[in-house]
Amino acid sequence: MLRPWQTQLSLEHSTGDTIHSRLVNKLIADILTGRLEAGALLPGSRSLATVLGLNRKTVQIAYDELIAQGWLVTQAKRGTFVSDRLPEQRMSEQYQHLLAGAARTDSEQAEVAPVAGKQSQSGNDGIPDARLIPYELMARAYRRALIAASRKQYLGYGDPQGTIELRQALQRMLRQERYLHLSCAQICIVRGSQMAIYLASRVLRPSDGVMVFEELTYAPALAAFAEAGFTILRCKTDQQGLDITHLQQLIAGRKVAAIYTTPHHHYPTTVTLVMERRLLLLQLSAQHDFYIVEDDYDHEFHFDSRPIPPLASLPGAERVLHIGSLSKVFAPGLRVGYLVASAAFIKKAVQQILMIDRQGNTLTELALAELLESGEVKRHIRKCKKLYKTRRDHCVNELKRLFADTVRFHIPAGGLAFWLQFGPRQQFNLAELATEAYFFVDKQSCAVRFGFGAFTEQETTAALTRLRSLMS
Repeated sequence: MLRPWQTQLSLEHSTGDTIHSRLVNKLIADILTGRLEAGALLPGSRSLATVLGLNRKTVQIAYDELIAQGWLVTQAKRGTFVSDRLPEQRMSEQYQHLLAGAARTDSEQAEVAPVAGKQSQSGNDGIPDARLIPYELMARAYRRALIAASRKQYLGYGDPQGTIELRQALQRMLRQERYLHLSCAQICIVRGSQMAIYLASRVLRPSDGVMVFEELTYAPALAAFAEAGFTILRCKTDQQGLDITHLQQLIAGRKVAAIYTTPHHHYPTTVTLVMERRLLLLQLSAQHDFYIVEDDYDHEFHFDSRPIPPLASLPGAERVLHIGSLSKVFAPGLRVGYLVASAAFIKKAVQQILMIDRQGNTLTELALAELLESGEVKRHIRKCKKLYKTRRDHCVNELKRLFADTVRFHIPAGGLAFWLQFGPRQQFNLAELATEAYFFVDKQSCAVRFGFGAFTEQETTAALTRLRSLMS
């Protein structure tokens, strides 16, 4: 069938620092304005490269990125089309606001919940981009999981500790990728890392002693232990992570139940706990008989070098409760995480699960087990890491362009966020900033955690421009 018209594209009015970003931004803009309608057939990569005078590989990379984000779809032997269900239609209000540049409403501002101290926390302080989910791959895995579950009669009540298939897949992944020596009995599947934190707060007891948190910390974790009745102590951090000297002073003469820490990328400052301090922390755990709750978020996204092994993989890690999540690999809406601990601790955690949840989602667990075993999860991580690194580097360029020497930051070796520090004399509308949906704010130190992972380059520029506008 002949095409009645050939879709014409031009980069004349497109924005972006590179040809690749200009092409991506132009295609997204044409889709959002309706010029490229849902189902519209795009030119082939060779044809478009010829028309625009570009290298075909540049066009193909742009197409691949837009396919991964959900703007475009491919059909075998037919071509590349604008998706019928665009990412914009699946976005939360914060993303739609960012693209449209609309004024925020009172109801949107109310969604930003206050947290303890002089901090405010947003929904995007380092979340992944849900638009990158390999939907078709996931759909096929779910279909096979449903068939397998039906045949094996898995759709009744199952193991509250999680399906054996997913626990075995995670065991192999943690052993090979994270150096952990563990059995399936030491793994409990949970609905995201927050559930694992909650379980830890219920298995541990306030009578065991105080809980120690880093001075700046992940507020939902602190809230879980505070709600469970623990006395909370706060430990200082610096550019090498948790301050072990200060920790020793805090716990001297006290009973300590556990310390909660984010050693891989400290939340919110993104600093990595150095190996020397990791070993000292483990020694203190053994000497004072306390647990270490290791929240290993964002371990998968390390860009510049191999990440330091988790605390749970090091000698003397018998009292480490290791928490990880597959939600960050795909999207927060995919509620799958895991708790790794001694078999005895896991048994106590399972008893808590039986009172609140009974078991997880069998189909999701079977689907993820297949994707882990087939190598598709690793392939997806590798693809996302490349894209997130590009977004990180774009964010660096925009921070330098928009803020010059008015902001201090280090380029994170991994993770999906920056910690931006403004001088105490910097004139900054912190009250208004605290209502924004894409910034975590620490008013005391005049610092902002900015998550870049969920943003395209265009969206990052818009968000940082908004941040710049709040400075006088």
